[in-house]
Amino acid sequence: MGNYTSVTRFILLGLTDDPQLQILILIFLLITYMLSVSGNLTIIILTLVDSHLKTAMYFFLQNFAFLEISFTSACIPRFLYSLSTGDRVITYNSCACQLFFTYVFGITEFFLLATMSYDRYVAICKPLHYVTIMNHRVCQRLIFCCWMITLLIILPPLSLGLNLEFCDSNAIDHFICDANALLKISCSDTWFIDQMVIVGSVLIFIMTLVCVVLSYMYIIRTILRFPSAQQRKRAFSTCSSHIIVVSITYGSCIFIYVKPSAKDEMTINKGVSILTTSISPMLNPFIYTLRNKQVKQAFNDIVKRFLFLSRN
Repeated sequence: MGNYTSVTRFILLGLTDDPQLQILILIFLLITYMLSVSGNLTIIILTLVDSHLKTAMYFFLQNFAFLEISFTSACIPRFLYSLSTGDRVITYNSCACQLFFTYVFGITEFFLLATMSYDRYVAICKPLHYVTIMNHRVCQRLIFCCWMITLLIILPPLSLGLNLEFCDSNAIDHFICDANALLKISCSDTWFIDQMVIVGSVLIFIMTLVCVVLSYMYIIRTILRFPSAQQRKRAFSTCSSHIIVVSITYGSCIFIYVKPSAKDEMTINKGVSILTTSISPMLNPFIYTLRNKQVKQAFNDIVKRFLFLSRN
């Protein structure tokens, strides 16, 4: 324990050593990554060019799509490179950067989902004041707050993590530079950082989940008071996509970020990480577009416009 090694690189062990299984994982992740980027990029383009998608709801959706692209791009391309070349080595600085951006984009998504819940609450419970309350300046400030709160939460444990010593091993039992996996191989005393991670995780989950639950409690109460069944159905449909995305996000990430110790088994962690870093970002654009008539109409209009221009 007295002879610390100045680590300049780590080895990402990945998911499996089976060559055939690695090929299947490579093909699967490549497809999901391409679908994720193209789907979320389509949402960004639609919300930028279509005049009907200039409301606060689509402004938040645009930012959420950007976060999805950024989050999956911080994780998957490096793993695809490792699978295709067999090179599992990642430098210390690259690992630190990947860790930082993965957590920044991932945690900001939680706060943005909570903000989107509040937006739906104002739209359904205070429809006459929606444009006034959720004006563009307010939306920009809410987005700014999402980023700032995230940085305030993750910078303290991250700055302490940069001082960790590694003496026994530099092999990370994960396919990305994960905080729990790094703490597991460190020979420094990680108790304090462990507690900071737990407290930060609990704060993120409690703050965002309380906002989501309270918003939808008021939304459901308001919808049930609508006299018409058609009105109730229309109101529920505007929230259904967001509810599905919230359920997927919280349901999958709770197994990773809220856990008692970094020394726990990493198998479930890696499996759920695949879900959060590749499958969820791929599904979310389809969930929002397939259940949203305005987005589908905007997509059809752009396709028709493109076909018209190509013919001429």
